[in-house]
Amino acid sequence: MTLFRAAADEGLQNIMTFGGQRKSSTELVVEVQDLVRTFGNSVAVDHVSFEVRRGETFGLLWPNGAGKSTTFRMLCGLLPASGGTLKVAGANLRTSRAEARQRLGYVAQKFSLYGQLSVDKNLDFFTSAYGLRGPRKRERIAWGKEQFELDRFSALPSGQLPGGFKQRLAMATALLHEPEILFLDEPTSGADPLARRELWSRITALSEQGVTVIVTSHFMEEAEYGDRIVILDASCKLAEGTPCEIRLYADRRDGGTPMMEDAFIAIVEAPRRERSAA
Repeated sequence: MTLFRAAADEGLQNIMTFGGQRKSSTELVVEVQDLVRTFGNSVAVDHVSFEVRRGETFGLLWPNGAGKSTTFRMLCGLLPASGGTLKVAGANLRTSRAEARQRLGYVAQKFSLYGQLSVDKNLDFFTSAYGLRGPRKRERIAWGKEQFELDRFSALPSGQLPGGFKQRLAMATALLHEPEILFLDEPTSGADPLARRELWSRITALSEQGVTVIVTSHFMEEAEYGDRIVILDASCKLAEGTPCEIRLYADRRDGGTPMMEDAFIAIVEAPRRERSAA
């Protein structure tokens, strides 16, 4: 049974193996302290700090224009920081970005693989880019095709894949080298409810095996699936905590059950009102 089906049908038990035992959840794999990024006189990220532990599913929530893309690119080693400390998988991204990237997987919000290349050629290219050779390379390609049910599309240019299978191919290429940390940028954007549920089943399975997953989303109900959440707006961190802790910010004057969307609105609107009144 493939990961795609097993995650949905078998309760996420022992679906993926990345080697070794899961390490203590107290081990920090991402350390962000006073992170700053400026573009000229514009501040895109303003002294943001947070930490992520091994095996956590960590959510980053923010409105558009709040610094999400900039922060995510810095975490992945694709953009240098202007100030602060940024360590990922034990590497200082201000001095060792190439070293860190070998231990990361990244799935962009928009399909970013080589659309003119077939599924097989994309998998071949990325395994080579990750330094995999010989039997190990063939093993990982076979794994990706089986787990994400891509065999029947082997010769099809990836740009012609149905939308859901483009996402599967992107996930497969991001996991070929068995990364310690997986970055997912709005992975369920445009996905139907079934595809969203199946993707979160995969994310949960990865976390159960000790892979750290950092994910952005605009769907407030998806924040409930994370272990912890950070909410940012106007380039600054506004709140951090477990889903239960974040829901305490909700302003439900009607006495209803606090929801994540209520909390998000309350957290973001309060400082906006303060800035408008200043």
